[in-house]
Amino acid sequence: MTKLVIFDWDGTLMDSERQIVHCMQMSAHDLELVVPTYESVRHIIGLGLPEAIERLFPRHDAGIRELIRQGYARHFVANAAVQSNLFPGAIELLDELRGQGLLLAVATGKSRIGLDRVLTKTGLTSFFNVTRTADETVSKPHPRMLHEILAETGVMPGDAIMIGDTTFDMEMAERADMPRIGLAHGVHETKALRAFAPLMIADDLFALAAHLRSL
Repeated sequence: MTKLVIFDWDGTLMDSERQIVHCMQMSAHDLELVVPTYESVRHIIGLGLPEAIERLFPRHDAGIRELIRQGYARHFVANAAVQSNLFPGAIELLDELRGQGLLLAVATGKSRIGLDRVLTKTGLTSFFNVTRTADETVSKPHPRMLHEILAETGVMPGDAIMIGDTTFDMEMAERADMPRIGLAHGVHETKALRAFAPLMIADDLFALAAHLRSL
């Protein structure tokens, strides 16, 4: 019986792909580094920021990667040209699940500061019983943040569902022995998501809501 629904954030509840890519590219540009392609940045969305930067800039040392991180954060906060919005149906889905008495959680590659900022901006802070960010535990696809959420809520893995748009989400849930659902409107291809045997892959949050009603 499902008691807990855990959501990824970027690419799952929030359409933030363009903003993330833009800010990463601008940070590299500011430092006169080779600017990563749109697709290469898109592929690392979901990882913790240090892990994402290490994959994108493997030839640079920790000092340069820290400057990239700082630049990315600065652009993300200050950027007005590219803004992120919740996917259609996000608030309605969360409200419906909460009305059913389900526990809700977030497991994200964002930082604590970043997640708290966007939860406040969207007015969704009170919807979630537990949240975990990559900088306070271990980045996906390691399952530790799911283990911590389960421990805090007292829910067994089989009574929870992880919902996300990346293979990092699917692998994390698989390693935690947790059922999982993929979302096709995010950054990773459905073929890659299917490799981790999700219960289903929903085209959008409306299709996800319909499926969750049947569980």
